[in-house]
Amino acid sequence: MSFDAFEVHGGLPLSGNITPQGAKNEALQVLCATLLTTEPVTLSNLPNILDVNRLLDLLRGLGVKVEQKSPHSYQLQADAIDLGFFETPEFRRDASRIRGSVMLIAPLLARYGQAFLPQPGGDKIGRRRLDTHFVGLQKLGAHFDYEADKRQYSVTAPEGLKGTYLLMDEISVTGTANVVMAAVLAKGTTQIYNAACEPYVQQLCRMLVQMGAKIEGIGSNLLTIEGVNELKGTEHRLLPDMIEIGSFIGLAAMTQSDITIKDARIDQLGIIPTAFGRMGIKLDFEGDNIRIPQQDTYEIQTFIDGSIMTIYDAPWPGFTPDLMSIMLVIATQAKGSVLIHQKMFESRLFFVDKLIDMGAQIILCDPHRATVIGLGRKNQLRGIEMSSPDIRAGVALLIAALSAKGKSVIHNIHQIDRGYEQIDARLRALGARIERVEG
Repeated sequence: MSFDAFEVHGGLPLSGNITPQGAKNEALQVLCATLLTTEPVTLSNLPNILDVNRLLDLLRGLGVKVEQKSPHSYQLQADAIDLGFFETPEFRRDASRIRGSVMLIAPLLARYGQAFLPQPGGDKIGRRRLDTHFVGLQKLGAHFDYEADKRQYSVTAPEGLKGTYLLMDEISVTGTANVVMAAVLAKGTTQIYNAACEPYVQQLCRMLVQMGAKIEGIGSNLLTIEGVNELKGTEHRLLPDMIEIGSFIGLAAMTQSDITIKDARIDQLGIIPTAFGRMGIKLDFEGDNIRIPQQDTYEIQTFIDGSIMTIYDAPWPGFTPDLMSIMLVIATQAKGSVLIHQKMFESRLFFVDKLIDMGAQIILCDPHRATVIGLGRKNQLRGIEMSSPDIRAGVALLIAALSAKGKSVIHNIHQIDRGYEQIDARLRALGARIERVEG
């Protein structure tokens, strides 16, 4: 029996404390980075989510010794890699299910001079090009071939990887992570310009420096990496997931709840608290905790000249695209209007039809833009039956359902489970009525 739907009874205020999980996007990067050394690497604050568990299974298949030290701590040692695993149907099946598998290429290429990659899977949120990864690695000396019969890429570096100057054609987080992991063991110096500088990439770089890598410019868009012969083991703690933190802020506002988010690493959240403030949401900072007090109403700010507020995504330190779905949902019950401009992915706004069915006033202008007319709680959203198209839209719809009157059913919740650990149990602890049911 598969419980692949959520039944939600909304309209209840929630209260209490919640601790965010470790960052999903960082987890996928640092797990792949453990392949760069033969020594043990201990990772703590790893989230227990579908995407992380799938990647751990892939690493086990490759011959990595994986030992669970505690519920969220693992020790990994990649001292005996089985490259024959790439030829198995299990590898092609499992690697194609998770987009993060693309980051296995660089460490294996750097250590063994070869790697394989099936067509990666993941969210259906629009085109997510692999060109940035391929071009970056090619400039370091890699050769790519597409094996049509196996629907996979084979990557080789017969003469080893050599440092070079790289101007990234787009600011890609996973693309930057891949090139950085390849460059740390390449001969000579690599400069990466237009590098992504998200906290996830910074954390990866800090971990690699602890392992003996030489990286300058961490946190900027120009990274200078001097290759070394080998890396050693280390211990690394992941940041809390800023997307979860943003989701909980949105949840508190929508459900008129008093919620405290514990251990939020406020110093690493960038512009996120400011963006929620522009939506009229009050945030109280208490040490490293964020309290969202109960608010009857919240009003969207206008710009100084009186024009309509625009919320748009941008590479870090701009506003992360992963929270745009949450912002859109919040806006439905705010006072005022806002233009949501999702620049980076062209299919991420296609869930708005579900919100319109729930009673929200949204004009979908085109695949990238939606105008939301805030109802100021005059008309509460109503529960409906719907399906989750991707991780972030799934949680946005869950937040909408928790604020709506009546019963909602959300199908396809494995998409939510890919990125949020035991979200139903953690919300029930705050007072939410949510159950897993057969979908």
